[in-house]
Order: sequence, then C-alpha cells, then structure tokens
Amino acid sequence: MKYYFEQTVNYSFEDAVEKIKEELKTESFGIVAEIDMQKTLKEKIGVDFKKYIILEACNPAFAYVSLQAEDNIGIMLPCNIVVRENDKNQVITAVVNPVFVMREVENPEIDNIAKEIQVKLKKVLNNLK
Repeated sequence: MKYYFEQTVNYSFEDAVEKIKEELKTESFGIVAEIDMQKTLKEKIGVDFKKYIILEACNPAFAYVSLQAEDNIGIMLPCNIVVRENDKNQVITAVVNPVFVMREVENPEIDNIAKEIQVKLKKVLNNLK
C-alpha cells in the first residue's frame, strides 16, 4: 500500500493548482495553507527547485468527527496534496492516502473516517482527467 495516489495531468502547472482546488471544494475540502516550495527554497537556502506546491486541505466535518474519536489526531491533520512538475515538464498531482497514514492510530472510528476521506480524495484525482 502506498502513502499516496498520483496522476499526471494535461494542464499547465498553474491550471492544475486551480483545478485541484476546485475539485477539493466540490468534495467539501477547504485549503488552510498553500506552500510554494520553489519560492521557499529559493528564499531560505538559495537553491533552485522545480515547481512544487503543497496544499493543506481540511474537510471540517471529517476533522470534527476525527477529533472527537481521537484526541491527538490533530497531529495527522490536514490532508496534503502536491502539485509538482517533474524533469520532463509534466504536471503531477498527488494526494495523501489517509488509510495508509492513519493505520497506526488503531482506532476503528478513525479507520472508517480515513476510508471515507480516501474515496473523496481519489474522486478529486479522477476528476482531473
């Protein structure tokens, strides 16, 4: 089992970022943070890096239920999504596999929530085709 699901898309980098945000919104996820790794790495350590955005997304309803089921689950929140360019100038989108990430929590309620979130995140990727 992989810790992520990914897909190459036929969008420009910028369009892919906007499209995945739209698809996340459709599945009731909001973006709580956006990290531009290319910009950050240039500013902080002076290195050139490929286009790489990390979107931290949260579905408040799932977050609420998760926090009620497991006090420290906030360590594992939010869901991360990556939009990046590879060395062939292709745009790759990747989403975390919540079932993989949450498997060590050992709480059946969290397992069920992770499965529901997994379905939604896979749908987001599939809708980028």
